Amino acid sequence: MVQNLRFVFIGDIIGISGLEVFLRNISKLKDKYSYDSIVVNGENCAKNGKGISEKTVKRLVDAGVDVITSGNHIWQNKEIYDFLNKTDILLRPANYPSECPGKGYTFYQIKNHTVGIINLQGRGFMKDNIDCPFKKMESLLTLVSSKAKIIFVDFHAETTAEKQALVNFLDGKITGLFGTHTHVQTSDQRILPFGTAYITDLGFCGALNSIIGMEKDTIIKKFITQLPTRFKVEKKPPFELNGIFVEVNSLSKVEKIERIKILDEQPVDL
Repeated sequence: MVQNLRFVFIGDIIGISGLEVFLRNISKLKDKYSYDSIVVNGENCAKNGKGISEKTVKRLVDAGVDVITSGNHIWQNKEIYDFLNKTDILLRPANYPSECPGKGYTFYQIKNHTVGIINLQGRGFMKDNIDCPFKKMESLLTLVSSKAKIIFVDFHAETTAEKQALVNFLDGKITGLFGTHTHVQTSDQRILPFGTAYITDLGFCGALNSIIGMEKDTIIKKFITQLPTRFKVEKKPPFELNGIFVEVNSLSKVEKIERIKILDEQPVDL
């Protein structure tokens, strides 16, 4: 009997506290979902909540993470640039210029199945002048689908409409598309008419009583004064860990999608 493949996708990990909370809950995720593969968005898991380091990538890989996706903050720490050119595990959005370090897709094997992961970034209300994600995905799909029947997309975007538009554009052509970037989990997980799994935003891993993982006072001050403000990662419990569980059958069709929401009330040892 051919077993179904079970995937877990985790939203943006925020700062050192979010990283520690994720690492100590990964065994709980494994016990509950018996997953075959886990993919996380790690663009914010540096100590200060912006960017990622090679050391952090190693910690995630050692914990069993298969692929780390990212977004606009991947460029925050310049020391990661050389590493991006040497790894297939850490992705940057594929629709940045080809001259940028790294690549936006990767392949890996699970139980004799080839899985493709693609990372894209939206353009609505985003500062970077990048290629159209629709056209970039269209060109990438020919290559990726020739090597993998199971294809997931992390779409790092600001607006719900852009995320919904892209998944409907791709419905039936990919296995799943999951939004990241807003750090707020949405409750619209579903399987679209032609079989593609979707949620507008996976959510995040970070402090519950925060503003998207950061200390509240600094962000409120920014909104009131409009002056430059240095944000700080909130390190006080409780924490939450958000994501999605997806089950795919032997025909590469999605059979189940379920939201993940773990509340962790223990302090982190930083």
